[in-house]
Amino acid sequence: MNFPKSWDIRRSRFCVSLRDVRGEEAPLASATKDGVFLRDDLEISVWNPLSNTSNYKLVESDDFVIGLRSFQHGISHSKVRGNVSPAYTVLRPGADVYAGYLKYYFRSSLLISQLANITQGIRQGQAIDIEAFRNLLLPVPPLWEQRRIADFLDAEATRIDRLIELRQRQLVILADRYASSISEITTPGISASRDRNAKWPWLPVSLQTARLGYLARVQSGVTVHEARERSGEDAEFPYLRVANVQGERIDLSEVKSITIPVSMARRSMLQPGDLVMTEANGNPDNLGRGAVWHGELPNMVHQNHVFAIRVNREYLIPEYVSALLAAAHGRRYFRFTATQVGIATTSSSKVLDFPVPVLSLDAQRHVVAECDRVRASVDRAKAALIRQVDLLAERKRALVTAAVTGQFDVASASGRGVGA
Repeated sequence: MNFPKSWDIRRSRFCVSLRDVRGEEAPLASATKDGVFLRDDLEISVWNPLSNTSNYKLVESDDFVIGLRSFQHGISHSKVRGNVSPAYTVLRPGADVYAGYLKYYFRSSLLISQLANITQGIRQGQAIDIEAFRNLLLPVPPLWEQRRIADFLDAEATRIDRLIELRQRQLVILADRYASSISEITTPGISASRDRNAKWPWLPVSLQTARLGYLARVQSGVTVHEARERSGEDAEFPYLRVANVQGERIDLSEVKSITIPVSMARRSMLQPGDLVMTEANGNPDNLGRGAVWHGELPNMVHQNHVFAIRVNREYLIPEYVSALLAAAHGRRYFRFTATQVGIATTSSSKVLDFPVPVLSLDAQRHVVAECDRVRASVDRAKAALIRQVDLLAERKRALVTAAVTGQFDVASASGRGVGA
């Protein structure tokens, strides 16, 4: 890549120095794709195998940290003072290198592609070869220009991030409206009725229900038992796992197989029209959601942690039950009846106790058609919003890379032609 002639080109060892200060009193911190944060401020838990952290490295504001994922998202900038894992490499910018400029350069597509070429190890264990990193050539504009580039990108990144946040809020609103719409379609009056069912207080008292167990049965799945002795009737079958059941849809992008006796497979084989749902979910609001199996793969068996609900087609349409499970009625029932020790779980008996609003088959078909219409409309809007988020993120990456490599002058351009 060609850089402006007024810029220096230096090896990174002359731009940043290695910093290895240990044994300092400071809170624990972690490097993430968004920067270095104190662990107490992270919304996720961070595994810490060492009770003694005296060997941890000190990181301070405007330091940079190379972690095990830097080859994917770049080098993390710190705004905090804390102690990070000894597996990390801490960098300190030189006197004539502005941290605000490096913050963006270290997240540029150019630098990330270079990091990907100097990794060691495989998969989870990939790490940057630090000596190779120290020999990388970096563009270094004059200090005043580094500040100008950083200021420009701060303003543009903030503007783009606000647009992304707005689209993400719109996605949440869209999901809420979808849930509200199908709830009113499947259980009219659930959001407005004042007279409530004594047993199921979220349902209108006027809504007649029947126990699902009178209209369907639950089929048990296969229990994986590695120590099981092989038999002469063993055969290999595709295997539907918990990971394949994603709310109202089934994800078959990765299907594993299992070797079991044919007789065992027959008892746990899915049939077109079966409704599959998981017995546990880390999010109680998602517990009980079911997707209809349409026979996408022949001879598919299901895991024991996946329930297969087989309805009596004389009284029920499986898509109608799936819509009920996705609506507020299903959400509240399974949250109300869940057993929660760590993660929310349900059981086949609770599934069979689910109160199904009684409708004729024609009325059920009408409900399903209305839910399909709403879902199609929401899916189109959702796809458009996700596409906008992706384009905005792509625009931000392109703008950052173009600015920190001198592809346009930030003093006289808005960058509007970048990434178009």
